[in-house]
Amino acid sequence: MEGEESLSVLIVDQDAASRNYLSVMLRRAGYTVLTAPSAREGLISIWRDLPALAIFDPALADMPAVEMVRRLRQDRRTERMPLVALSSRENAEEMNALLSAGCNDYLVKSGQTVPQLLQLIPRLLRQQTDVKKGGYLVVFLSAKGGTGTSSLCANVAMCLGKNKPDASVVVADMVLPIGSIASIVGYNDRLNLISVAMQSPDLITARYFKEHLPKINEWYFRLLAGSPDPDVANQLPGDRLGPVVSGLQEAFDYVFIDLGRSLSRLSLPIILHADVLALVLSTEMASVTLTQTVWSYLQAQGVDSRRVYAILNRAVGLEGLTKAEAEQMLNLPIQYAMPYMGGNFSLANNRHEPVATKFPLDAATLTLNQMADQIADLAQRLRRGG
Repeated sequence: MEGEESLSVLIVDQDAASRNYLSVMLRRAGYTVLTAPSAREGLISIWRDLPALAIFDPALADMPAVEMVRRLRQDRRTERMPLVALSSRENAEEMNALLSAGCNDYLVKSGQTVPQLLQLIPRLLRQQTDVKKGGYLVVFLSAKGGTGTSSLCANVAMCLGKNKPDASVVVADMVLPIGSIASIVGYNDRLNLISVAMQSPDLITARYFKEHLPKINEWYFRLLAGSPDPDVANQLPGDRLGPVVSGLQEAFDYVFIDLGRSLSRLSLPIILHADVLALVLSTEMASVTLTQTVWSYLQAQGVDSRRVYAILNRAVGLEGLTKAEAEQMLNLPIQYAMPYMGGNFSLANNRHEPVATKFPLDAATLTLNQMADQIADLAQRLRRGG
């Protein structure tokens, strides 16, 4: 295994035979292997030895596996460490709980376990490295539909692309099961998230994206359109989005991902790896309350508040909560409040035009430009450790 001989992997499994067998197989593959028979000893080893990746059997007597994963995700040293659950039984409830807690993948022990791991481990380690060294990753997320998340994502990305002509910008619509940014920018071709993600991971490269993603000229970015087919999107395997994000980050300076309200086991790893999380809410009480729930959940997964750029979008009118009231409920600063545009936002979307192009003198255009600059500055500052 060229370039990976010194990488260490921790195996946490209370069954000695299973632990020893896996250790032998991974050592033969060129990894340095550490082992632990319990969750507590596993945590000690992880924080002391900082292995590149941890594999664990969820059947741990001394601590629920979900609790172990949450502790690791809440610690700065291990918030991005790849974690793989290797269960003795197939359990959908257990799998969903672990993936939601921040586990990267869930496998069931079988005769194919070792081949599966030998394919999975390099991919997870490559994703982790690419996230740190690749283009800046900006994720747009909301807790409730109708907050204008996709429109904001596209328009902020457009302003950033226009303001930074030397930087390459891409927008990826990862709202599942059906995307909407293609309709906002007027893109009608067949290339989309599903058609790309269902390819072999070996084909999803930076070169592929540079050569194939369409440039939406008036919008100053390239586009990976969202899913056009809910039925196909619902069959998307959980491990397909990681290579897509890694390839995009390798290809472009700024990667904007629209998740809409798609908080799930598929989207959580992307959120955890984001340089900046743009959390969009409206002035409705329901929107703020749901955002409060989502933010509490994300904090439990280890999301640092310094990476959150909260946007209050007055998509529904002038009524509703004020910025100060929303901040008090969330216990989170709101960086910007979008001015109410009446029907102008919808008009620009319907004409497939950026707000800054259609209404260059509107206060919203100034706000969008300022948000784009601030998000770019925040991403760069956090990468520098500021």
